[in-house]
Amino acid sequence: MTGTPSAWLQRFAPSPPARALDVACGSGRNLRWLAEAGWRVTGVDRDTDATAPLRALAEIVDADIENGPWPLDGRQFDLVVVCNYLWRPLFDAIRCAVKPGGWLIWETFADGQQTIGRPSRPDFLLRRGELLRVFGEWRIVAYEDLFEGGVNPRFVQRVAAIRPPTAA
Repeated sequence: MTGTPSAWLQRFAPSPPARALDVACGSGRNLRWLAEAGWRVTGVDRDTDATAPLRALAEIVDADIENGPWPLDGRQFDLVVVCNYLWRPLFDAIRCAVKPGGWLIWETFADGQQTIGRPSRPDFLLRRGELLRVFGEWRIVAYEDLFEGGVNPRFVQRVAAIRPPTAA
């Protein structure tokens, strides 16, 4: 398990720790940080080799969420984290996975990224303002849609949002 957890996640993860879901958790950089901070974490990913070491830290659900059914129907979490991942058919499932009053922290590559690196397919890049449109009726705590220069330049979009206590 390598990698530094998302600075966006570290900045906006609510307190106190409760139940969290890490969507497409990969090798577990965010999952590990959440577990060490006291969260009861569930991770979902299709790469069982990458997730095997995470089983001591969290509940791991092995599922191909792009080609199969959403494996967590009916389950809700106080925090749902999506980092460097986009599969639009899951928007509704992810919205439903956040309990009313719960948090969503999402950051991933945005349109423009194809000019400087991966992913190069527009289908895997957020369109300008897309997260605001999808979660617009939620309480937006923070939002960014920008180009980050530096050593690893990238186009990124981020949102930290709270699901309304009722509806949505």
